[in-house]
Amino acid sequence: MTNAESGSSAGWVRLLALFSAAGFIEAFFFGQLSAFVPLYLPRLGIAGDQVPMWTGAIASVSVAIGIPFLPFWGALADRYSRQPIIVRSFVAYLVSALTMLLAGNIWIFAVGRSVVSLALGYSGLMMTTLSERAPQERVGLAFSIMNAAAPMGAFLGPLVSGPAMDAWGLRALLLADVILMLLVILALSFGYRDRFRAKRSDPLLAMAVESVRLIWRSARLRALFVALFLLFAGWMLAFTYAPLVITALYRGDEPGTAVGVILGLGGLAALVLSPVVGASADRFGHWRVLFVGAAVAVLLWPLPWFATGLVSLGISWALINGLVSAIFAISFTVLSSSAPSEARGRVMSFAYLPANVGFVMGPAIGSVVTRGSIFAIFPAAAVLTALGIAVLWLAARQPAQPV
Repeated sequence: MTNAESGSSAGWVRLLALFSAAGFIEAFFFGQLSAFVPLYLPRLGIAGDQVPMWTGAIASVSVAIGIPFLPFWGALADRYSRQPIIVRSFVAYLVSALTMLLAGNIWIFAVGRSVVSLALGYSGLMMTTLSERAPQERVGLAFSIMNAAAPMGAFLGPLVSGPAMDAWGLRALLLADVILMLLVILALSFGYRDRFRAKRSDPLLAMAVESVRLIWRSARLRALFVALFLLFAGWMLAFTYAPLVITALYRGDEPGTAVGVILGLGGLAALVLSPVVGASADRFGHWRVLFVGAAVAVLLWPLPWFATGLVSLGISWALINGLVSAIFAISFTVLSSSAPSEARGRVMSFAYLPANVGFVMGPAIGSVVTRGSIFAIFPAAAVLTALGIAVLWLAARQPAQPV
């Protein structure tokens, strides 16, 4: 059966809608945490001058803990089934939201925030499943739509929730997130049938180690993972510290709303640009569009440095995040096409690893570059993106299959 026939019979559009909705809600939750945790920390007893340090530390640790488990999620999916591993991620988000909701001090809150690290690895399994059901000529568009849902959720979450944050606080948002995660768990458990059938019975540890070796043996995959880390480390750096940039320019008494509006503009831009860039990549080539988009991002990143108010900051932030969200989605198509078909699921389990590592290293870099000015995150992001383009060029010159 051809890929197109499989996509038609499997109802790939409905599957795309389900996966996109799940990714949107996950990112909606994540966006709330990124935007409002810095505003909530003083209520947990953190002094104002310690908020930037705690913001970076919590963000870094909450991702770093889960990275060593990534090979095992892919191995479990290949050994048994993908669907339970996908659902597992949203169970972790549910536990995280509940723990933070009930936390009475910074340490319990930090533990709850760190539980999200156990959710890593589901997006690659979704993309692998979708690539097997969508028509080949629509895979780039499908990946762009699905992966645009995450940036949109990350930015629209603060936009929608900002007034609620000002009125009722973070705990009210976490309670709503618990309800949403329950709905997602039910939808993913019963909303589609997992047709993947495991063909291997190797020990899980051996399969996990093999996944890492598979990436390491491929010159293209090695270089590509480094390139994508550099391309998106600056984005993660800016995203972590953006609420503090916004509040540095804001002079009112509703900081949650201000943060939500500015970050939300980036989500609206992603809604427009991601499908356009994805369709362009299907037509002109995924690698070519990735290179061009990243080059334009290098030129745009310094713009917020010159912002004198929320209007100029909001416009420049929207342009940058709309574009970077779009090339972020395209990067998954490039990664998928660079992996061997028989191990694509395990390789794609690492799809978000560059962004995850960027989210660990970004705040660490930010703790250094922001000592002079919080706005220094933007030229730093431009430098990291430029370095990413250089490594991406090296990756494109390597053979697609492992050597």
